[in-house]
Amino acid sequence: MSRYAFPVIACLALSAAVLPAPAQRWKIQYFYDQQKTSLTINDFAFPSAQYGIAVGYIAEGKREEPMSVITSDGGGHWQLVPLKETPISLFFLDDSIGWMVTVKGLWRTTEAGKNWTKLPKVPGEILRVCFSTPKDGIAVGVKKLVLTTHDGGETWAPVAAAADQPGDPLYSAYMWVGFATPKMALAVGTNNPPRRFAPLFPDWLDPQATLRMHDVPHLSYSLATNDGGKTWRPGNGSFFGQTSRFRLSPDGKGLGLVEYSELSDLPSEVYQLDWRTGRSVSVYKDNKVGISDIWLEPDGTAYLAGIEEPGRVRDIIPSKVVVFTSRDYQTWQSMPVDYRATGLRTMLAIPDSQHQWMATDNGMILRLVQESAPNAK
Repeated sequence: MSRYAFPVIACLALSAAVLPAPAQRWKIQYFYDQQKTSLTINDFAFPSAQYGIAVGYIAEGKREEPMSVITSDGGGHWQLVPLKETPISLFFLDDSIGWMVTVKGLWRTTEAGKNWTKLPKVPGEILRVCFSTPKDGIAVGVKKLVLTTHDGGETWAPVAAAADQPGDPLYSAYMWVGFATPKMALAVGTNNPPRRFAPLFPDWLDPQATLRMHDVPHLSYSLATNDGGKTWRPGNGSFFGQTSRFRLSPDGKGLGLVEYSELSDLPSEVYQLDWRTGRSVSVYKDNKVGISDIWLEPDGTAYLAGIEEPGRVRDIIPSKVVVFTSRDYQTWQSMPVDYRATGLRTMLAIPDSQHQWMATDNGMILRLVQESAPNAK
């Protein structure tokens, strides 16, 4: 077995059908291209075929202006809409109701992001929220923080089982949460204290020092509920890398993404999951590709999006965007992507099987479009 293991769950038998090569291409639909300023996208959502939103900030020198980019006509037109606080993450329940986590709190919209209302102060520093109904939700954050709400985010209650996990809270955080069904939810996190012997200079300034070091395992956390948050089952173990996100379907299937540090030869690894049995199996890894988002459609079609890695010293220079797709999770088809698309990270947003979207952190939004058939000779 590989020394890299998905720290939470894994897979059933694989299906047999391989996705045929479609005549499709990821094409840029929006790109913020302004002199002296740049748009950084922190998160991206398409709650329906018509409504899409990217959130982040516009930077000019040291000045940063919180900003969103919104479409209400399926990407035909995009509008810049200022925000009052720098956003961290988004969650939408449908094409109107959504929540936005910012550096200073939590906001709610009932107009697909056109307007936001700040909710009362959350007891702790949260990174992400997830809701199963307009009232019932979960928040996760730093210092082993997991909270539940049953009034849409007006008030929150801590989950004691989350704080009881081993490890120093100062270096611990839950970073991703999701519902598979209205009753079943999973949160994952990590405890990752600083390296005892760290390089004297940043990785980009002294890359050789980083390359001489080796990755070490650390604690990974999981927290699961099968009754809508009334009771929680904690889990933990020592693993390499950290689970940065997962996608779960109601039938028990799922995909999980583990990302590794620059001390590892491998930038990332994707696992097929079975959240009912807790089994997992590695289905994609490539030391030249860093996957940063995954998606699982209801029919089982999977998408992996990331960038070509220039080497072990990562996350410095934007690189070419790559996307893969599969239905059997054994054969991964590389999809054509607009040659202009670059970034450090990618974000997928797929409201249905006919509308697939992707954003990069450096202000690009792409859509999977049908290519025109070539003229017959």
